[in-house]
Amino acid sequence: MKADNNCIVIFGASGDLTHRKLIPALYDLYKIGRLSENFSVLGVSRTELDDTQFRQKMREALIKHEKSSGEMLEKFCEHLYYQALNTSDALDYGKLVPRLDELHDKYHTGGNTLYYLSTPPSLYPIIPECLAAHGLNTEEFGWKRIIVEKPFGYDMKTAKELDVQIHRFFEEHQIYRIDHYLGKETVQNLLVLRFSNGLFEPLWNRNFIDYVEITGAESIGVEDRGGYYDGSGAMRDMFQNHLLQVLAMVAMEPPAIINADSMRDEVAKVLHCLHPLSDDDLKNNLVLGQYAQGNIEGEEVKGYLQEKGVPADSNTETFMAVRCQIDNWRWAGVPFYVRTGKRLPVRVTEVVIHFKTTPHPVFSQNAPDNKLIIRIQPDEGISMRFGLKKPGAGFESKEVSMDFRYADLASPSLLTAYERLLLDAMKGDATLFARTDAVHACWKFVQPILDYKAANGRVYEYESGTWGPSEADRLIAKHGKVWRKPSGLMKKKV
Repeated sequence: MKADNNCIVIFGASGDLTHRKLIPALYDLYKIGRLSENFSVLGVSRTELDDTQFRQKMREALIKHEKSSGEMLEKFCEHLYYQALNTSDALDYGKLVPRLDELHDKYHTGGNTLYYLSTPPSLYPIIPECLAAHGLNTEEFGWKRIIVEKPFGYDMKTAKELDVQIHRFFEEHQIYRIDHYLGKETVQNLLVLRFSNGLFEPLWNRNFIDYVEITGAESIGVEDRGGYYDGSGAMRDMFQNHLLQVLAMVAMEPPAIINADSMRDEVAKVLHCLHPLSDDDLKNNLVLGQYAQGNIEGEEVKGYLQEKGVPADSNTETFMAVRCQIDNWRWAGVPFYVRTGKRLPVRVTEVVIHFKTTPHPVFSQNAPDNKLIIRIQPDEGISMRFGLKKPGAGFESKEVSMDFRYADLASPSLLTAYERLLLDAMKGDATLFARTDAVHACWKFVQPILDYKAANGRVYEYESGTWGPSEADRLIAKHGKVWRKPSGLMKKKV
């Protein structure tokens, strides 16, 4: 299904996200025929450029992205336009009115407009107000939708304030809060894996599952984002949005029907069922860490405090591990262990379902754990681990695996996260976008961690290239569990 005729307005068009992710995603959608021929992209930022200069910059970015050029690229670039304006000045937004009128007329869009805020978060409340000052938010002629990048606030208070500010000018059905993790094929496949297979759904509960692990590991440090990251940390950068949303997809109930409202209802229900972290939980079931100098794949890397833009006395966490509980019938008593960090041994995001061991007194001896490993990135796939008889005398079991990798499908139509989410927004499908109540539920769960860290400030040091502080191993070991140490590829033993 193609997207509607529309104009895509990208605020922050001279920034990194636009030329690295957004324009390549739109180009790929154009190449495979998922965009209407009647579309346009209007880049907006303070930088003084004209249409020709903007097209040339995007052309260069696409050639670098595609490592090719040709007629298709040139035809796509003809749909790109640019408008320089002061994004903080409501009066300056008057320049958008004639530009958009011209593009709507030229491409017969009926007024359909998608606004993408690829800007610093400080502009999230300002841009909607400035658009509304010129009537560019109303749906009298065509739909108007606005995509907001994370972070959705800095804490519970600012998230609610931002929500109020945006809702003054855009209704909830117009607001698309983007989390590119939810656009990944493997995250979406969680739902199909669970709900379309009689093999898994009957086992997906407290009766058969021992515990669940969710890992979001990065081998890189903060690179050139030290200034931004130091005000964010692992909690806000990864846990509060990406990993809690993944947790909700793992734990949610089956929706009544497959549509945006039903799906997002179930996600919100799970997040509201997260057991609030008590003072005891914060002391004993939470570990925060910060990477120090170390070695990753044979390369010496510097510690966080030596990174550009990071204060020498920073207490910002680059690692966190936490034990969560979900207070509902399906998951009562099943712990969810979630960890994320930078400068870990490999880049990997995965979910591991640990099933309970067999109760049989003979075959439980030396029996391997039954695990279902859902790899979100890289090398997306699913692996099932179970025991079979080891060749020879006796009944000693040996762990074997059944593996599936998306790369084996060689599907040319597999969309990247940004491609999928941009297309969904143009089609008006909000299924994979965060809703207000779900965002608030995430912040409600995270806020006690932020308060605890501010009051106690205990952040453990860990060597780069390791799996975080030793305290994280003790956090899970005291409950008789262990963290998996995955490799980077599914085809290896993970």
